[in-house]
Amino acid sequence: MRRYQLHFILAFIVLLALACIYLAFGYLPARASLLYGPPAASLSISDRIEYSARLLSYGEVLTAPYIPNAPEQRFRIEPGESVYSIATRLYDAGIVSNSQAFFDYVVYTGLDMTIQAGKYTLSPSLSIVDIAKALQKFSPSDATLVILSGWRMEEIAASLPTSGLSIDPQAFISAAQTRPAVLDFLPPSASMEGFFYPDTYTLPRETTAEQVLDIIARNFVQHLTEDLKNGFASQGLDIQQAVTVASIVEREAIRPEEAPLIASVYLNRLAIGMKLDADPTVQYAVGFNPAQNTWWTNPLSTPDLDLDSPFNTYNYSGLPPAPISNPSYESMYAVAYPASTPYYYFRAKCDNSGFHLFAATLEEQIANGCE
Repeated sequence: MRRYQLHFILAFIVLLALACIYLAFGYLPARASLLYGPPAASLSISDRIEYSARLLSYGEVLTAPYIPNAPEQRFRIEPGESVYSIATRLYDAGIVSNSQAFFDYVVYTGLDMTIQAGKYTLSPSLSIVDIAKALQKFSPSDATLVILSGWRMEEIAASLPTSGLSIDPQAFISAAQTRPAVLDFLPPSASMEGFFYPDTYTLPRETTAEQVLDIIARNFVQHLTEDLKNGFASQGLDIQQAVTVASIVEREAIRPEEAPLIASVYLNRLAIGMKLDADPTVQYAVGFNPAQNTWWTNPLSTPDLDLDSPFNTYNYSGLPPAPISNPSYESMYAVAYPASTPYYYFRAKCDNSGFHLFAATLEEQIANGCE
């Protein structure tokens, strides 16, 4: 009888152990995976079991809205902020009901590795699972518009879809045909071309085209220092004329240190009534080249150089009617304070370095040609 009882107890212990093994290695992970998706590949077997058990213990806490119909609120995640800190602050802000549940869920799923820093608009009406996923989509409340120097307005418009701003590129171009009031030194008929100050603009996603243009224009005015204006005046240029020259310099000066030299060439030509003969102005007149997929055709063909356009400075003397690109501060400063040179010509060096050779006479220019 006692031997039978011993066998029974041993069998019970074995069955209990097997049940525990099944529960730990079979049911719990399988159930958690069914409800919350597969665990992160980086988790060890023991971690998978532990986090599976934790998630299942929370019941509906992970999937049920915390406060139905609650209003949205701003929440910012700092670069490098720990997941524990994020979970704690979400709880302190009243956005999630359980900070540990949020922490366990994102660690189990691996979402803790891909939470993005930035500003977000979140609501307690979402579940913990929804909040965690919202932080993966990188749809922060602010958009980032990057404007590079040397762009024309169509290139800026083309970057809008990736900026986070909900502005149609064509609507942006249409709005840019009218200058904002802050650019009151321009003629009323002038567009924004040339006055998109190169910078990184952090803006609310709902910002309109008109508001964006006003912000960019105000940034330009802010950088239009008295030093620049005095330099422009000393060259006999008003602001629009100076920015027009700077827009050409911007497209020509591959090496920024050459900008004052290139500016001197164009100002020297203007001073004697010589045509500018500037390739970038022809490129601007030609417009988009579908074969090269660029707004800046290179090389230019003979028909391009013969194009009848007031922007073609090979055919028309003086400055083009308006800027052809948005110059950097350095290019504008080069026009305000150019190098003092006898140069009227320049051409690219033959070593593909991006530098140029400068010449005072046409004969010198020809001699600088590549063999």
